[in-house]
Amino acid sequence: RITRTRVAVLDVLLAADQSLTHDEIAAALAAQGIKHDRVTLYRTLDWLVDVGVAHKMAGDDRARRFGVAASGPHEHAHFHCDRCGKVVCLEGLQPAVAVNLPGGYQLDRAELVLHGACPSCGKDV
Repeated sequence: RITRTRVAVLDVLLAADQSLTHDEIAAALAAQGIKHDRVTLYRTLDWLVDVGVAHKMAGDDRARRFGVAASGPHEHAHFHCDRCGKVVCLEGLQPAVAVNLPGGYQLDRAELVLHGACPSCGKDV
């Protein structure tokens, strides 16, 4: 079902130019005066991922980051700026993963994260 919180969280993700953490999304909602609790926000983010509207990935800080799943299934690489921490989706770069796992192992997903400097931080070099 569509709720005010779900719509507001999706609006925050759509307005963002990078993937956001739970805390960043919570701060954006609070800035808009939208009341929510941590559990509701976690459930909302999980629901958006489950229905394919958003995707999540783990950052270097172990915090999950969420973004809009613009290209359908989450099959693209990410870029992590090591200077400012910004994480962006690289929609045009789909990693081809061919892994020969030992017997009994089953691959469910793989994440490709490229590290370096974003355009803003790269100007400072």
